[in-house]
Amino acid sequence: MTDPIPDAVLDFIDVGEGPSARRIAVRHRAGNGAVSGPGLVWLGGFKSDMQGGKAVALDGWARDHGRAMVRFDYSGHGESGGDFADGTIGRWLEDSVAVFERFCDGPQVLVGSSMGGWMALLLAREIKKRQEEKQQAKASLAGLVLIAPAPDFTEELMWKNFSPAVKQEIETKGVWMRPSEYGDGSPYPITRNLIVEGRNHLVLGSAIDLGCPVRILQGAKDPDVPWQHAFALTHRLPADDVVLTMIQDGDHRLSRPQDIARILAAVAEIG
Repeated sequence: MTDPIPDAVLDFIDVGEGPSARRIAVRHRAGNGAVSGPGLVWLGGFKSDMQGGKAVALDGWARDHGRAMVRFDYSGHGESGGDFADGTIGRWLEDSVAVFERFCDGPQVLVGSSMGGWMALLLAREIKKRQEEKQQAKASLAGLVLIAPAPDFTEELMWKNFSPAVKQEIETKGVWMRPSEYGDGSPYPITRNLIVEGRNHLVLGSAIDLGCPVRILQGAKDPDVPWQHAFALTHRLPADDVVLTMIQDGDHRLSRPQDIARILAAVAEIG
């Protein structure tokens, strides 16, 4: 009789200092060693959490295949501390780097959904930079799987599409409450700081050379991140070992059983 596979461990780490200090919730499980393949890191979307269907399915797959798996909530999301309205791309990247450095060991596949796709690109760039600088690191990059990726969304999908009235409200009041069809349906804050700080992390204006395989899954019926956005991203990635899969009847969530099967297949294809 085999031993039951243990659940992922819930941990908390402290990130930031002074007024920006916050506790980040992390669920992680160990793998069965190098034989099982690279570890997996889940990077969730804007206003989502690590208990969503795709993240839980990926964790179950990792468990069944003896893979290490790390998932966490950005500050102001899910079980982590901090206020969502204080969040910025830079702050959430800081969360991601801290979790990666603390919990990851050996080659890793970054799996990013929506905003998490942008976060995966930024985190991968940071990992590659540190490797080039010969900084000692216990974890490395095996590849990326991006699900309806939304790089530069604060600028390209939000600011540029906002009406003059919304822009004025953000600029004068510092925040606009955006209606939402996700979660419990309550509106959420889009702050001036989110928009302005996001401009420090834009990636679509130049080549993105990460030195690893990239798999992109995109729904053609995505109302939040249009398929043209995924095409724009592929044009910024090197031609070798980048595959874009267009799901004709897919929406933004891509969380149906057949969508999750495609995501898991893309993860397995990388290694």
